[in-house]
Amino acid sequence: MKKGKVFIVGAGPGDIGLLTIKGLKALKKAEVVVYDFHLNAQMLNYIDHKAEFVYAGKRGGHHEMTQDEINNALIHYANEGKMVCRLKGGDPFVFGRGGEEAMALAQAGIDFEIIPGITSAIAAPAYAGIPVTHRMYSSSFAVVTGNEDITKPSSTIDWKHFARGFDTLIFLMGIKNIASITQKLIENGRDPSTPAAVIRWGSRPDQRTVVSTLQDIAGIIKQDDIRPPAVMIVGNVVNVRQHLKWYEKKPLFGHRILITREYTEDYEPLEELGGEIFEFPTIKTIEPDDYSELDSCIERIEDYNWLVFSSAKGVEFFFKRLIDINKDVRDLKGIKICAVGKRTAETIRSWGIKVDMTPDEFNSEGLIAKFNQQCGSLQSLRILLPRALEARDVFPDMIRKNGGVIDTPVTYKTIKPERHGKRLQRFLKEGRITIATFTSASTFKNFLDIMGEGAVDFLNGVTIASIGPITTQAILKTGLKVSIQPKEATISAMVDAIVNWVTGNLNTTES
Repeated sequence: MKKGKVFIVGAGPGDIGLLTIKGLKALKKAEVVVYDFHLNAQMLNYIDHKAEFVYAGKRGGHHEMTQDEINNALIHYANEGKMVCRLKGGDPFVFGRGGEEAMALAQAGIDFEIIPGITSAIAAPAYAGIPVTHRMYSSSFAVVTGNEDITKPSSTIDWKHFARGFDTLIFLMGIKNIASITQKLIENGRDPSTPAAVIRWGSRPDQRTVVSTLQDIAGIIKQDDIRPPAVMIVGNVVNVRQHLKWYEKKPLFGHRILITREYTEDYEPLEELGGEIFEFPTIKTIEPDDYSELDSCIERIEDYNWLVFSSAKGVEFFFKRLIDINKDVRDLKGIKICAVGKRTAETIRSWGIKVDMTPDEFNSEGLIAKFNQQCGSLQSLRILLPRALEARDVFPDMIRKNGGVIDTPVTYKTIKPERHGKRLQRFLKEGRITIATFTSASTFKNFLDIMGEGAVDFLNGVTIASIGPITTQAILKTGLKVSIQPKEATISAMVDAIVNWVTGNLNTTES
């Protein structure tokens, strides 16, 4: 029996990009993941979905598991010989009880590693444009828990020293006690006019920053109904925010964007411009039930003049099968290659193969026009189009109508993945999704099926982006409105359209 091991990993404050490379490696090889509430659950998409997921979070004071239960679970799974990832928000050793968990593992003789994370104590202020130290304003800072009952006689906080001994004070988990904390600081000599800020959901699209003074901040927080999770920072460094609030100036700040297919780098511009991706694939691409039709076409591949790929998935599955039946790219000698879309073309080139033709318009009409332009006549032209089981016959029918010969073997198929939408439902109900994207009629239909009763209502008030006319038509039939549709039916074009729509609305609002 193999020996188990536990990795106690800090996931950072929320921005998925703040997870360390070492933490990501631990996640990817985990067989069991024990995770908290206050972290970006998109990180779980990096994990092998054969892994077992154990939710140990706390929300609104409700503990899914007690600390003893968490400790015992880590020991139990490790004793089963499994690689366990204990995924914690922020840094596990900064008020994260990671020390308690590590101690329990050490006493049980379990091998473990600590992978530090970026604590919200420095990340939330940084994303709000507040440096915790600054040569002109602060040469020291202290981080203190804010959820200790400061009225108890056994308090471990030396308030007299703490209030005046550090230039910058940072309180974690202190929103419920903020009135008592600020009063205690003032009573122990901190100037009531000291700048203070509270940052809720630091580094996330929901980030909200409130700035005031030490004597007034508690009242403003109560008035504005600011709730956990939040960080409070006290000190003159707060004044620097007016010059350094970089994150909130990003054009997509405040937007959490739902994507209903697997994440690709085409979506990266949305994150680079300040948006957050909520990945919830409603289709899954798998091998077909029967490869005999495709195998037959590959065995006589030399008969074709053109090989047409309409998607990157088609390229991946075709070449996988080509190699599986003991052939390789040399067997494509003399065959011209057509790619529909930039992503498809890039995938083909990754195999070391040149693309001979890409249509100007990524639809059947555009493809036919390009063939007519390049080939002159389609008469007797032999084309192989490896495609999905559910693909439409518009292009093949046009080829045959114009005298060409085309084979369309099923190369892959899409299915609705087995998953629940409870977390997504909550985000939609709470207004935490601002834009929803759909890349096919199937992604939209499967979204409705997975979300169940009331699925259409969940999208009311959400801006909807559709990749093209067919997808738009399926959405409009439900009575929903489509606000964004690119001219080209590609993900990169849809991403550009989303950016243009958001920035256009910002400019209109500002004017």
